[in-house]
This record gives sequence, structure tokens and C-alpha cells, in this order.
Amino acid sequence: MAKLVVLSAGMTGRTHELKVDKTTIGRVEDNTFQIAEPSVSSHHCEVLLRGPEVVVRDLNSTNGTFINGEKVTETVLKPGQVLRLGQIEMRLETDAPPSPTKKPIDQTLAMQRGVSLNELEQGPRAGGFDSKGFSKKDNKVNKIFIILGAAFGFIILILLLYVYIIVKK
Repeated sequence: MAKLVVLSAGMTGRTHELKVDKTTIGRVEDNTFQIAEPSVSSHHCEVLLRGPEVVVRDLNSTNGTFINGEKVTETVLKPGQVLRLGQIEMRLETDAPPSPTKKPIDQTLAMQRGVSLNELEQGPRAGGFDSKGFSKKDNKVNKIFIILGAAFGFIILILLLYVYIIVKK
């Protein structure tokens, strides 16, 4: 029997057996498989049993339906593949033994290492920066704005002084 096993934190290990020809999945209670999580649409997708195949059909969900990271509208979900609805991931599992030609699903993927705090504290590395690292850009627009503002203020001051002298007479 085919079943969906939830992998996401907080719901890990929750399962739903696919017993009927059409299983609806969504956030609200009228779904066959309810997943009460904000990133899952109220009626997110449906899972159809078509003979030996399990077909997933997106129901115009807000956050999309993905199989192994690829967005789908309707496609066959194979055993071991990961179905993602919003932020919830689940895997299709069956009673059938896995195919010996495929590599195991649960292999750890080595991610490329980022930059450590120690490397940041050591300063810039080779890569086109001068010895100062980042330098402040010379912004000519700001200089022009300041000069024009000062000149405009000076003109207003002179006009006010002129008006004051005229009114005094």
C-alpha cells in the first residue's frame, strides 16, 4: 500500500495511507488529508491512484506543488520522491522493495561551505580589493546638492536683510 510520510519538523513521521482513488490534501478539514499549516492552501492538491501510478495534481495552490524541487501541475509521483506543499515535505513510500539500480534516497548531500567568522575578521582576501577593502564612493551629487543649498540659503539671507532695511526706512 502507498502512503505519504511527512518529513517536515513538527509533523515528522505523520503518515497518510492512499486507500482511495482520490485523496485531497489541504489546510481545511474537508480534505481527505488535512495539513493545518499556513503555507499549505485550503485545497492544495489531490493525489490520484491510476492503477500502479500515483499522480499528483495541483489545485491552483498559492505556494505551489513541487516534486523533488520542481514545480508541477500534474505528474506521476514515484516511490521515494519528495512532495512539497508550501513548506511541508513528504515522501511517497510503498510496500514494494526499492529498485536495486537506484541509489538510496537518504544520502547526505554535502553543501558548499560558506565564510566563517574568523575569515571575515581577518580582512579581505585576494579578489580585486585594494588594501583598504571597501572604500567609500565619492558622490558628486551630494556635493553639488550641498553647494546649491548653501548658495540658496545665502541668497535668501541677503533678500531678508534687504527687505528688513527697506522696511526700516
